[in-house]
Amino acid sequence: MSEVVRRRVVVHGRVQGVFFRDTTRREASRRGVAGWVTNRPDGAVEAVFEGPPDVVEAMVEFSSSGPRGADVDRVETSEEQPEGLDGFDVR
Repeated sequence: MSEVVRRRVVVHGRVQGVFFRDTTRREASRRGVAGWVTNRPDGAVEAVFEGPPDVVEAMVEFSSSGPRGADVDRVETSEEQPEGLDGFDVR
């Protein structure tokens, strides 16, 4: 079986109210990445991506710009142990 990695990102800036979560869900589903994305009370968006290293890194890269209308100030990224997630959810 191929290697699976997990990354958690917290995206800061103008990222709520610009379809960031739904666009992230569509991108992740298109790429076959598992995980979830949610709005945080502090105005940031948090997401977890699990899958092959190259597609997970592509999702981290996507998070640094987001959809049209987003204005990303910074992205915090951390590595985590994969949990074997299946599918991608908006929370």
